[in-house]
Amino acid sequence: MNEERPAVPRAGRVARAAWLLGGLVAVAVGGIGIVVPGLPTTVCFIVAAWCFSHSSERLERWVLELPRIGPMVRDSRAGLGMPRRAKVLAISMIVVAVGLSVTFGIDSWLVRGVVLALGAMGVGYIVFRVPTRERVLAARARA
Repeated sequence: MNEERPAVPRAGRVARAAWLLGGLVAVAVGGIGIVVPGLPTTVCFIVAAWCFSHSSERLERWVLELPRIGPMVRDSRAGLGMPRRAKVLAISMIVVAVGLSVTFGIDSWLVRGVVLALGAMGVGYIVFRVPTRERVLAARARA
């Protein structure tokens, strides 16, 4: 791998096992997120690659080489963020999932409020904190 990342001190067996377990859990949740709307997919694989970078180079390489997920994980590591189309799709999925949940799936007003707040936080994070790939590339081209 030619990507730069900070040197991670060699962790002990227990720490490496914990990182490995975290990566495997993230892959499982990301895999479920492929078929279940509203569950994050790419974010889970980004977390999985990060965990595997502390525990297993082979599994890290596997995540980075996944046909559809790998390029997005590599873009995230390179600071490119998400393509504009993916941001629009992610925000749309959050709005639809939260809207359906609070309309049809939740009876408690308190839980509805929590779900709405978490959905708003997710949308806000994507809008304000996740860079838009096209903007980053344009800024790099100008520099």
